[in-house]
Amino acid sequence: MTEPLTTEQQNAAFLADWEVHAGFGAVPGTIGVDRQAGTAPDGEQRRWFAELLESHGFTVRRDAIGNQFGLLELVPGAPYVLTGSHMDSQPTAGRFDGAYGVMASAHACFRVAEELRANPERARFNLAVVNWFNEEGSRFKPSMMGSSVFTGKMPLEAALETTDHAGISVREAMGGLGELGDFAFPEVASYAEIHVQQGRSMEEDGVTIGLVDATWAAHKFEFKVTGEQAHSGSTLMVDRRDALLGAARLVVAARELVDRFEPGALHTACGELNVYPNSPVVVASEVELLLDLRSPSADVIREAHTLLMETVAKVEREDRVQIEIVAEHSWDRNPYPENGVELARSVAEELDLTHDRVMTVAGHDSTNMKDTVPTVMLFVPSVNGVSHNLAEFTRDEDLVAGVDHLTGVVRRLAGGALA
Repeated sequence: MTEPLTTEQQNAAFLADWEVHAGFGAVPGTIGVDRQAGTAPDGEQRRWFAELLESHGFTVRRDAIGNQFGLLELVPGAPYVLTGSHMDSQPTAGRFDGAYGVMASAHACFRVAEELRANPERARFNLAVVNWFNEEGSRFKPSMMGSSVFTGKMPLEAALETTDHAGISVREAMGGLGELGDFAFPEVASYAEIHVQQGRSMEEDGVTIGLVDATWAAHKFEFKVTGEQAHSGSTLMVDRRDALLGAARLVVAARELVDRFEPGALHTACGELNVYPNSPVVVASEVELLLDLRSPSADVIREAHTLLMETVAKVEREDRVQIEIVAEHSWDRNPYPENGVELARSVAEELDLTHDRVMTVAGHDSTNMKDTVPTVMLFVPSVNGVSHNLAEFTRDEDLVAGVDHLTGVVRRLAGGALA
């Protein structure tokens, strides 16, 4: 019988696999990656991850939207403890965002599986690891697509027919990679996710494990600003209906909104502009613009929304453009289950890891899962809070501590905690 790995050996195994995975979609000369959903690097990492799971005795399955699961049945017919995150990235982004959570979940399950195989009477539930499809929403909108379909918040067909800027659909992209399946996941007993914080508060406060107790409220918009195409040199200024000017006013207005509230109460962003015809000698006739509002207060979001709509009306009137809300997506400040926070706190104390409650500003797949099953959400620190950036970084000691902590959480969940 093979001797169990020591803690040092387990940590070394995780870091070795982590280093291999970081090579998929690596951007030369940086520590970052580019592996957007449904691209060739995404397919490469998925195939490698499937082999890793299978080498530890897990069975790999894919559902109809391309969520990738590794399953280990310990108690025939019992529900599964599901844990994971996402492996897709933003364009030229950090290697840690999302991917750390998948790799940490896999190694946590490998460790717990070894324990439960040796002591099967301690298992109440089965184990499963998930790599959610298209959490980032950079190539296909909206974000958190895989977990939204999984939880019934987004229709499968609508997701499959979603196209990128080149007109390629999810069905075509993922089907071309061989990553669409027909697996119907059995009952989920509970869900756990770990992620890098994507903020700097934990590092500044000396906290190793963040116990996520709530999400910020958010309201995201996809605007279409329509004007009239014209010659950018000869057309009189008074005659112009410049869609790009209207869009620019919204970009500025979003930033100025922040100053209408107390410091830290509101975050805004305009992350994407698509300009038509995007020619140096043509006044733009159409601009697509993504804009979002985020706050720990639902009241702030509502007030910011009202102020933004006032600006929209003003821009339409003064710049003689039409502004249409093509799509919008919103959620209120939403707590995570208190019993999950308490379970995570107990494990952190058991392991003597510094910990504290934190909120998540970013959306995560757990924000979908917590509405359907008992859920635990965890953070480890990000150096200087850098995220969605090639320089994103989390130290090895924090990565390893997170795996240790998640292992303790999964161990308890597999034994029946939160059931």
